[in-house]
Amino acid sequence: MHRPTTLARQTAAALLAAAGLMPLAPRAQGPAIFQEADLVLGQKLLAEHRCAECHIRKVGGNGSAIYRPAGRISTAGYLRGMVEQCNVELNLQLFPEEVTAIAAVLNRDHYRFK
Repeated sequence: MHRPTTLARQTAAALLAAAGLMPLAPRAQGPAIFQEADLVLGQKLLAEHRCAECHIRKVGGNGSAIYRPAGRISTAGYLRGMVEQCNVELNLQLFPEEVTAIAAVLNRDHYRFK
């Protein structure tokens, strides 16, 4: 029986990804608004823009108190809107898909909206 080489498997994976049949980056689960979100990109952007450091300055401690403050963020859409608000206020110039990617990571790690 013939076993495909590593190069053959990589080529097949690249062709499937290019055809849209296999995503290259992990995609978010949960609310429909996050279904196509690129989680790797979201994590990269959170680190690049030092979001946690800003949250620590705002609320103290490790910054986690900013999550779910007294029910302020009660839906996935509102979570995405809050990330967009940071984007605008801080002039981060993020594209809409980048805002969604960040919000999807926050949902996965902190909010867990279904």
